[in-house]
Amino acid sequence: MTVSVVLFTADLRLHDHPPLRAALDGSGEVVPLFVRDPAVDGAGFAAPNRLAFLADCLADVDAGLRERGGRLVVRTGDVVEEVCRAVTEADADEVHMAADVSAYARRREARLRRALEAEGRRLLVHDTVTTAVPPGELTPAASDHFAVFTPYFRRWSEQRLRDTFGAPRHVRVPEHVGSEPLPSRRGLSGLSPALPAGGETAGRKRLTAWLRSGVHDYEDRHDDLSGDATSRLSPHLHLGTLSPVELVHRARRAGGPGAEAFVRQLAWRDFHRQVLAARQDAASADYRTRHDRWRSGRAARDDIEAWREGRTGYPVVDAAMRQLRHEGWMHNRGRLLTASFLTKTLYVDWRVGARHFLDLLVDGDLANNQLNWQWAAGTGTDTRPNRVLNPVTQGKRYDPDGAYVRRWVPELGDLAGSAAHEPWKLRGLDRAALDYPDPVVELSEGLDRFRRAREGRP
Repeated sequence: MTVSVVLFTADLRLHDHPPLRAALDGSGEVVPLFVRDPAVDGAGFAAPNRLAFLADCLADVDAGLRERGGRLVVRTGDVVEEVCRAVTEADADEVHMAADVSAYARRREARLRRALEAEGRRLLVHDTVTTAVPPGELTPAASDHFAVFTPYFRRWSEQRLRDTFGAPRHVRVPEHVGSEPLPSRRGLSGLSPALPAGGETAGRKRLTAWLRSGVHDYEDRHDDLSGDATSRLSPHLHLGTLSPVELVHRARRAGGPGAEAFVRQLAWRDFHRQVLAARQDAASADYRTRHDRWRSGRAARDDIEAWREGRTGYPVVDAAMRQLRHEGWMHNRGRLLTASFLTKTLYVDWRVGARHFLDLLVDGDLANNQLNWQWAAGTGTDTRPNRVLNPVTQGKRYDPDGAYVRRWVPELGDLAGSAAHEPWKLRGLDRAALDYPDPVVELSEGLDRFRRAREGRP
């Protein structure tokens, strides 16, 4: 009887899982393996919110496997060493895993392939597990990747996606391959109070509900801050409890403008992965440098702290930052506003904001996070790199009655309607009664500072 190992990474599901499907088709038994990698901790990516969500996901995978006669094997250590140890214990012939795009993932794959081949074993890496279209499959005539989304999306939309498949009915795991206990949320500190539950079961329930009652209004309401009309599926996409291929297929079957707008967002996710696959240094370096001389020193540190705490004096910015801390998630329009405010109004390095988001976001995905931050900062793929989002104008447009602000900034709870977006206009005792700061900078001053810096003027 042949045995294969399936290395789970950011694909923590049983439905529509190509590596697991291939392993079961070719082997009598499989070892479903997840390795807790200390290198992730060492690089600062083991944020409490994501660790808690990950623990939920692993428990759900294990429960699903046990329903089918199997179990999840969990190990801690260097990924290559632990995979090779599992291969030896199980006398496995092959290892199956999903393709990934980060520099670390590419190095891990190369190391694992060399180690397995030295032992006469095979590594099989599967595409379209964490993306709908493989990174690198679509390229323009004169480049190895698309740098502008619109032509990429045009080509992406023309692709015929592979068919999806259900979860396996039976999974047989060698009894003698041991496992550590599953990690748990218990004992983790620093979690956001309203952190959602993870796992494929929760993800599929949310997807079904979204397609039934949410997606049809998505085109009209996805920027509505107080309406909260987005899918909130990003954490499940980040850890792969849902298949992006399945999401595209099911959204297209639902049909309509809302579904089309939702699919476009899934294409943005693939777009960022193909950029990072081609330019792996974009995770930490400017994709297109503007030769910025970002602010530093005490004044910048005070502004950064005010931004992190949601005390900038600009209500919609502060509301979004407080939502992030409370939920481990932020509305997409809020992400654009807070990123533009930090990088352009405060003129602070985008890496400062990207790091803070990765510390808190349960969907803290390297490609999406870093490249969206660069888009907002004007150092990425945005074709209008000097655009600045005005938080007052944007707040009035996407939170016209101030409900989002009042929800997250209770100090402004007595301000009616759009007045919640400009508390500094109050006078006398009315202003003194608010425990809310004045703006950290005048918008005109911040805009002038940004323009002078981008133009190289002192």
